[in-house]
Amino acid sequence: MSRSKTLFIFLICLLKGYHTVGQNLTDAIFTVPDSVRPFTIENFYYIIIANHPIAKQTDLLTDVAKQEIRLARGNFDPKIEVQYLTKNFSDTEYYQIFNGSIAFPTIFPVDPKIGVDRNEGQYLNPERFVPNQFNYKQFYAGVSLPLGRGLITDERRTALKQAELFKDLTQAEQVKQLNYLLLNAAKDYWHWYNAYYNFRLLNRGVQVADEIFQRTKINTELGEAAPIDTVQAKITLQQRLIEQQEAILDFQNTGIMLSTYLWDSLANPLELTLDMVPVLKRDLLVLTSQELEELTEQARQNHPELRKLSITLLQLDNERKLAAEFLKPRLDLNYNLLNQPFDPEWNTNFNLSDNYKFGVDFSFPVLLRKERSKLALTKLKISGTQYERSLAERQIVNDLNATHNALVNTAAIMNNQIDMVNNYERLLQAEILNFENGESDLFKINIQQEKLIQAQTKLVKLMAEYEKQKAMLYWAAGVRNLGAL
Repeated sequence: MSRSKTLFIFLICLLKGYHTVGQNLTDAIFTVPDSVRPFTIENFYYIIIANHPIAKQTDLLTDVAKQEIRLARGNFDPKIEVQYLTKNFSDTEYYQIFNGSIAFPTIFPVDPKIGVDRNEGQYLNPERFVPNQFNYKQFYAGVSLPLGRGLITDERRTALKQAELFKDLTQAEQVKQLNYLLLNAAKDYWHWYNAYYNFRLLNRGVQVADEIFQRTKINTELGEAAPIDTVQAKITLQQRLIEQQEAILDFQNTGIMLSTYLWDSLANPLELTLDMVPVLKRDLLVLTSQELEELTEQARQNHPELRKLSITLLQLDNERKLAAEFLKPRLDLNYNLLNQPFDPEWNTNFNLSDNYKFGVDFSFPVLLRKERSKLALTKLKISGTQYERSLAERQIVNDLNATHNALVNTAAIMNNQIDMVNNYERLLQAEILNFENGESDLFKINIQQEKLIQAQTKLVKLMAEYEKQKAMLYWAAGVRNLGAL
């Protein structure tokens, strides 16, 4: 076989191995074969949100919030009270006292109450005396009205407001935890993506290096190539095999890490199968200045961390109002109608100026040190939380802008890297042509091959990094990234 024919076969081998890798990178590397199953990040997100233990755990926050509201509303449940006292000594009935009532706490400062008394005995306290007109029984119905402390708000109404705010707080915490879970999942997914396509790239490099070595070995046996060319080709093949083995390990380990996010509906862990591979619909995310500003404003309004601080401020404001209420004197009016509008025999009778009990309860601390300190401490907490929210808002906005800048910069680098890959392909083809004309050698061709592989590897890494930054951008804004459900 002549040297020109040998070089022609050698040239065809190289073009077959590298032309599709460099110039048609999308078709050759990123088009997965029919023997595998594409596993998109959208499918990944769906499984996480549906079955991941953390996602299930965040669902419990909603139930906790419901129970907190139920607990607070329990302060407004009607309450039945019964009291029975009797004393009998030396065959003498001193007293027999019975009181049954039901109170109806409301969200208003008025608490209605109805009840019945039945008191008798020789030594009954005159305050408890009930005439025998209706067999010692007496109905009463009345209200208690706070005119001072408790008129605007009180502990039970504040507790209900706090429980309702706690529900909003748990929703913000749920969004925060899910967003963080999906962010970490996205990072691991794109690590897996980088490892897989880097493996495919290096695997193709091994195939080409092995083909070059086999042809060089044949040419050496035929006397068409120097023995040192075989050594050079063997070294290149060994280097590619080492890189391939490292890529296999990386792909396996990133797949194991990704499996930690996979669970079925029965809370059983799942594993990635060997025929499942990552895929990507390559598109560049370009935000205009207006869109970036809208995303920034959305972060200011709805970022879960800022929402939590805003809700905390509302809770502290409720505490402030309650603390301010305790600066007022306690002045409670109690009014009860006796045997009105019905007596124990159900006769109709209604007269506000007769048959009633009326009372006034008044108390007021002289120095109010406890009350004033409580109010001052609450105001200090509000100021501290306001400072914290202002700082958090600025950090979030700055992180969002910094992430967007990194995203734009990575996109520009990636475009340049694609051009670089194509240019390295042209250099390799030119070096092969020079070799055919006797103006180059295998060493120079290996150098161009190495540079091409490095450029292709960096391109794959940049693509994965770009997708991670997209996930970071929407996480920084406090929203699900576009691939999430």
